[in-house]
Amino acid sequence: MQIGVIGATGTIGSRIVTEALDRRHQVTAFSRDVSGIQDNRADIRWKNVDATDAGGIAAVLPGLDVLISAFGAGNAASDPADAVARAIANPGIYARTATALPTALESRSQIRLIVVGGAASLEVKPGLVFADSDALLNAAIDGFGLPREYAAAMRGHRDALNLYRTSNRRWTYLSPAVEIAPGERTGRFRVGGDQPVLDAEGRSRISAEDAAVAVLDEVELPRFVQRRFTVGY
Repeated sequence: MQIGVIGATGTIGSRIVTEALDRRHQVTAFSRDVSGIQDNRADIRWKNVDATDAGGIAAVLPGLDVLISAFGAGNAASDPADAVARAIANPGIYARTATALPTALESRSQIRLIVVGGAASLEVKPGLVFADSDALLNAAIDGFGLPREYAAAMRGHRDALNLYRTSNRRWTYLSPAVEIAPGERTGRFRVGGDQPVLDAEGRSRISAEDAAVAVLDEVELPRFVQRRFTVGY
């Protein structure tokens, strides 16, 4: 398949690119500025794109079968503190991206859109969304050692998902586990719907590598068109 990946230099996006190449797909990797990128791998090309610019996104869509967005306000892979600061300063950027991407796909309705978003839109229990509870959000933020202001960014992911849910595009939204970080590619995890998948210790966790496996599994065998899903050990 011809797969486009927005946010291709990020923690999750870079692993999605690698997973796609390992599965022998053709990849167009998108980032804000690709001028300094040197990548000699076969079957990949790099292009600039602004994830909030519907016209710019539409211009790079021809030829793609699937567009994957692992967009983040900053690049947590290279500068986590800057990524947090950018997300706090501009929490509405996720909703703007959730407007731009479906708009760009209006004339390319055959292209699937898969978005890697946040875990804060998951339900703690049926009907109770994590991001709707100040107490739950603050406890999570404190546990990760982040500023309380980061709650706005977490709610931004929730707002983005709600926008996708109003779209008639062929979208899929992945809410990864609450704890996600670089680790091991095991290929062994469980798939859930609107509530987090918990391990034997009650933790919601996944490696970035296995999140990428989940994304490419969905690319190759669609199960969640116009739906959200999650993964965890």
